[in-house]
Amino acid sequence: MKYLLGLCAFILLFSCNSQKVQSQYSKIEYKTTPCFGFCPVATMIINSDRTAVLEAEHFNFTKTLSKDEFSQPREGTFTTTIKEADYNKLVSLLNGLDVKNLNEKYGQKVSDLSTSYLTVNLTDDTSKKVEDYGKRGSEKLVEVYKFFEDLKHNQQWTKVK
Repeated sequence: MKYLLGLCAFILLFSCNSQKVQSQYSKIEYKTTPCFGFCPVATMIINSDRTAVLEAEHFNFTKTLSKDEFSQPREGTFTTTIKEADYNKLVSLLNGLDVKNLNEKYGQKVSDLSTSYLTVNLTDDTSKKVEDYGKRGSEKLVEVYKFFEDLKHNQQWTKVK
């Protein structure tokens, strides 16, 4: 009976570790460009070891939005290690996109929108680049963009310059 209990505990312990999402992505980059309004301008790079760099230009952390922010210095360069649960969520979102089969360009037929650039480098040494003017390429892409925007506020970013 002791052996059976020990075996069950051993299996349970290792089954918990198997919940980790296996990433096929070596590096993920998300970049946004300005618009005539208050669109956040930044580049975020996340590596497969969960380390991340955020190059924040304008409107990423500001509470009061003003065009005067453009005359201010850029917000800075920040680093963090993305929480494991959040990284696993990002991997799941990307897996749901079927990254390799995304269009290279999406766009709206209006002016004054921000453009997002999503570059996904895969572990098989291939990459996929997606340009999305208006950030509405597909419902799943919009979800990925929102996830990146949320990462700016739900991680512990350290300013390095």
